[in-house]
Formats: sequence, C-alpha cells, structure tokens
Amino acid sequence: MRGEPSILHVDLDAMFAAVEQRDKVSLRGKPVVVGGVAGRGVVSTASYEARVFGVRSAMPMAQARRRLPSGTAYLSPRFAAYKRTSQVVMELLTGLTPLVEQVSIDEAYLDLAAGGHDLSPRGVTELALRLKREIAEATGGVTGSVGVASSKLLAKIGSELHKPDGLTVVPAGEELTLLHPLAVGALGGVGPATEQRLHRSGVRTVGQLAAVPLADLVDWFGVAHGNGLFRLARAEDNRAVVSEREAKSVSAEETFDVDLTDPVRLQRELDLLSARVAGRLRDSGLSGRTVNIKVRHPDFTTVTRALTRDQPTDDGRLVAQLARRLLAEVNTTGGVRLLGVGVSTLADFAQDELFSLDELFSQGELFSQGELFSPGRQSERFSPEPQTLIEPPLPAAEPEPAPVPAASEAGSRVWRPGQDVRHEEHGAGWVWGSGLGRVTVRFEGPRTLPGPVRTFAVDDPLLHTADPPDWTEPAA
Repeated sequence: MRGEPSILHVDLDAMFAAVEQRDKVSLRGKPVVVGGVAGRGVVSTASYEARVFGVRSAMPMAQARRRLPSGTAYLSPRFAAYKRTSQVVMELLTGLTPLVEQVSIDEAYLDLAAGGHDLSPRGVTELALRLKREIAEATGGVTGSVGVASSKLLAKIGSELHKPDGLTVVPAGEELTLLHPLAVGALGGVGPATEQRLHRSGVRTVGQLAAVPLADLVDWFGVAHGNGLFRLARAEDNRAVVSEREAKSVSAEETFDVDLTDPVRLQRELDLLSARVAGRLRDSGLSGRTVNIKVRHPDFTTVTRALTRDQPTDDGRLVAQLARRLLAEVNTTGGVRLLGVGVSTLADFAQDELFSLDELFSQGELFSQGELFSPGRQSERFSPEPQTLIEPPLPAAEPEPAPVPAASEAGSRVWRPGQDVRHEEHGAGWVWGSGLGRVTVRFEGPRTLPGPVRTFAVDDPLLHTADPPDWTEPAA
C-alpha cells in the first residue's frame, strides 16, 4: 500500500442501461434491461429501477421477465453507443494523469501521483467530485462511482460501496477500518464457492477472515488461494497502475434458443464464430497460436478444448478448420446450449501459411489438450471473472448480441428491440418491438420530448438502420 490515497477507481453506473435511458428519453426513470432478449438470453445490465426487483447481471432473461413489472424495456445491446460513451470518459481520465489503466469498457484505475495532484484526503475528494461532475456532463447524464485509496484493492471496493453516483475516499492508515467490517464477498478473490466454505467455518466478515491462521487457509483452499486470502484480508496490495494492458485472448460465443444437435449446424455456427474472432484479431493487429472452443451442454456442464500451432494466424478459415477438429473430440449428441471460439497466445503479426493444415498435423506441429469442467464452471479463456486473487481481471470481451430469430419471409429484415433507425419521413428513432411482419418504432432521441410511436412493415423501404444518436446535439 502507498502512504497516501493516490489510486482512483471509477466505475460507470449500470452503463449499458444508463446509455439506453439517455438516448431514449421515454425510458428515463423506468426499468430497463439490456441483454439477450430472446429465448435463453441473459441479462447484461439492469438499470437501478430494475434492480429494485432483484434483477442482476448474468440472470436468465426469462427469470428477469418474471420479476419485473409490465412496461419494462428489454433491449438488445448497442455496442457502438457504449463504446463511444466509454471513449469520452477515458479521454477525461487521461486529462488527469498519464497513468490510466482501463480494465473494461466502463471502469478504470488512475494513478493520481503521476498527475501531480494534491494527495491529501481533502485534495483527492475535491478532485473526485469534479471528475464525477465532468463525467455526467460529458456523457449526457451517465454517472460514475469513484473510490480513492492507497491501493487498487481498496479503491475498487470504495467505488462499489455507495453506488450509484457514489464516492468513497479511504485515508492512508484507515484501510482496515473500512475493510474489516465488510462481508467476505466484497473481496475480489472470494467467489461463491469460497464464500460458502468460509461461512461454514463461521467466517462472514473480512475481519473474521483476517483472524484465521494462514495454515488453516492453506488447508482449506490450497497454497496459492490460501495465501492470497491471507493478504487480501490485511489489505496487502502493491499492484501498480499499468497504462497499457496486453490482451491475452480474443473470443466470441453464442447461446442458442434451442439446443443444437445437428453436426452440420454446429459446424456452421463454428464458422461464423471463427470469422467473428478473426475479424477482431485483424482489427486489433493481432494473431494467435492457440485456438480454443467451448461447448456447454443442456445440463450446464462445460467442456473446453485447445489446440496450439507453431505459427500465429488471423485467418478465419484456418481458425474454423482447427475449431471443427476440436469439436469432433466432444460428444454433442445430447445437445449444445452454448458454443464459443477463442484465440490466445497472441502476437502482433501473422505468419503466412507455408504448409497445408493436413501437412502441419502430419508433421506433429499441432497438439491438442482438453479440460472437463463441472456444471457452472467456465474456462479461464472465456470467463470475464478474475482467475487469481491479486491480479485484476482482463478487460471483458464485449458480449455478443442475442441470437435473432430468422425472418419468416425470404428477404424480410429483422429488427432488434432498441436498435437505432431512421425513417425518411419521420426521422430518427428506435425499434420498440417487431413481429408478424411489422416493426414498431418510437421517434425520439436524447434531447427530445417523449416521441410518437408508429408501426411499419418490416421491409418498409423508407426505414433504415442508423448510427447511435449524438447526445450533444440539440434536437432537430
């Protein structure tokens, strides 16, 4: 830990839902859920109005619908809008200090010491209050919660204590005063299984955890995990703010409305996922040597397979070929609920193919390895959750849009709820709903009054997809 509260953590509050409420004026103050809206979709983000009813991230959308009242908005993600808002916030942060570590689309750590700021509790409090005001003004009303402390651990915990729009400053020397009364689940290294094991031993607060001998923690959780918990309970965290985080994998996955058993359909889905991953690799100037697949069965048992080659690639066709070979090792006769493809062991270049795929296999330049996971457990390569106690999680890959049912008529367009559109006569709006060959649009924006609702044929030639609205521009 440092001798002053010089590390700031900012976390945008329910960012996806907040952006939707900003851009869709009629949804402000109402429950909003963003995620996979069809079948087996899951909640990505719920507005605070929806959280009152017990809805949370990663909850099945069907369960969220049972809990929420009529009038709730269920929207598909608009990643372009979220990315644009994130960029505005990150530009503000880099104006405070050259050391900014973005850990996801909606959160970052700042090293205030590198920015030459007053690091007294009063000084960092004034800075944090000013930053919060600037974020809300620059984003059109999206708020952020801030924690400032002597370590990443305490700064992160502080930003979560008083959400939404909260602020916690932990003066140096008062770390344990804040930390020890908290539930053990507040620690980043304590997941559900660890929490249950601690509860069975009567350990419910961080202070109680700090009183457990190291030997007992190692006996319960093993050497690495036990030592990590021992340090966390004492607020021992010397991690530095790193301005550039190296991506370690690129992946994409899809959850299906109906379990897939057809091998041809599964291979086709693998091809689509592989193309998506390859596109992201090229966009980032990366390539990778290891191809991974993830297969989740109807009972939530998850199987991963990985295959590594000597040379990196960003070729979607090669990724798909390797993914198909890996899928052949997995028994899919009972159905597949979720399918994922990833590429890891990344490099910043791609090696031209010198041999065919079969030649590489015959020369022994590829090897395969697999792991079987118990129900509910996910592969480290695909999970956005932290896999160690001390190191923070990598930036989570952007979640994929929910699968969209195929149009019933050839040539018809499919519209996702929440999607930005423009009608040549009525102007800009968003998709309110669709079905039975019709699409309903609400015509409004971030700086208009709640707008009218009109319905059109799904293939109306005057209706087009559109870019996210600019929240800084006055209404037309």
